[in-house]
Amino acid sequence: MANVKISIIGAGSAIFSLRLVGDICRMEGLSGSLVSLMDIDKERLDAVHALAVRYSKAVGADLKFEKTMDLDASIEGASFVVNTALVNGHSYLEKTREIGERNGYYRGIDTQEFNMVSDYHTLTNTGQLNFFLDVARKVEKLSSNAWLLQAANPVFEGTTLIYRETGAKILGFCHGFHGVDEISKELGLNIGELDWQVAGFNHNLWLTKFSYNGKDAYPILNNWIDEKSKYWKPKDPFNDQLSPVAIDMYKFYGRFPIGDTVRNGSWKYHYNEEVKRKWFGQPWGGADSKEGWAWYQNKVRQTTLDTEKLAKSKDADLLKQFPPDIMSGEQHIPFINAVLENKKTRLILNIPNKNNAVPYIPENVFIEIPVVVDSKGIHPEKIEPSLPEKLVFMYLFPRWLRMEWAINAFIKRDLGILKEFLIRDPRTKSEEQVEAVIKGLMEELPDFKFHYKSISKR
Repeated sequence: MANVKISIIGAGSAIFSLRLVGDICRMEGLSGSLVSLMDIDKERLDAVHALAVRYSKAVGADLKFEKTMDLDASIEGASFVVNTALVNGHSYLEKTREIGERNGYYRGIDTQEFNMVSDYHTLTNTGQLNFFLDVARKVEKLSSNAWLLQAANPVFEGTTLIYRETGAKILGFCHGFHGVDEISKELGLNIGELDWQVAGFNHNLWLTKFSYNGKDAYPILNNWIDEKSKYWKPKDPFNDQLSPVAIDMYKFYGRFPIGDTVRNGSWKYHYNEEVKRKWFGQPWGGADSKEGWAWYQNKVRQTTLDTEKLAKSKDADLLKQFPPDIMSGEQHIPFINAVLENKKTRLILNIPNKNNAVPYIPENVFIEIPVVVDSKGIHPEKIEPSLPEKLVFMYLFPRWLRMEWAINAFIKRDLGILKEFLIRDPRTKSEEQVEAVIKGLMEELPDFKFHYKSISKR
């Protein structure tokens, strides 16, 4: 038995936390472990703790659970710390977007070219980034050998920032790579017979190797594009893996975009709502349109109601929603099991580019690639074929620079950098517009004002 402590920070998100708890229950090697659930919302924490205990008992798992609102207590003695917390919640993200749109920035200033995901805030999310560093430094102090598994966004900025500023053993986790599953299903291919690789940054991920039964499968994908793509229609705002925008990006860059990469194209796909509907499909125009995001916000509200329903549900209904014999698809617990049980496991993780898997990108920048994990560590796969230079220079380089600008402004607490970032934004019409949006952020967002103190001069 493992008999280790696994800390889940921000555990008040019931659906995500129960996915992790369910995966722990399914891993025999983790029997005897202590799962520490930490959140600052006592009501939600109590609900998740009760559900976790119920689920564990219902499936006969040998696990112990604790709940705490004390971050230090949860981290101390842990072997693995999973950070899922969203500081200030979704309402903060919507407030920053409203300030931006009020000053002429469609979808808010955090929505930038090659970073269009509506809850992936990098410029205004000072509370979130400070919390990332706070958690990492506490891990260093209280559990120096623990792995810090970063699940909360922004993963690209967050993992790179933590890696450079602390000594924590940091890794980034995302499930966007499952877009490969969607492609294989649509093409009628057995995912078990695929040989595939993806490479890039978080939310900037590309299908490199794509083979089926030992043969290049890109011709199969090309055939589907030629003959069937015209019949594609989105099932919901997030259903964009095989959308016109994904196909257009593939035709230009030479590799197929995977997961949220499809949402992170250039302004060509995002000028306005009409353009979004053209590329992402009717009626929503993708997840990052006003209508698509309203759909998502309703889903978030529904999740709260679902938590209340789960708390009142019978065990049979709980097991139906989280089947005990099916892994959730999240990678956090398979990673933990691979390390503890020395079971070689292939995962898609965010790690530093030490092996130059993504060409031309520095070693201290986090990339997302396939790796094999065991008790000896993390073993990156060699990416073959490599990413095309056009893709690296025209897509990854601009996204990388935007990451550098964002964390540079944050680390130096320099609003001048943030202003220059906005000056280069095509939505900016004047310096007065930039000053106005910064003034709004300083006046209306306490975390932002606290971090930057006062409007700095260039």
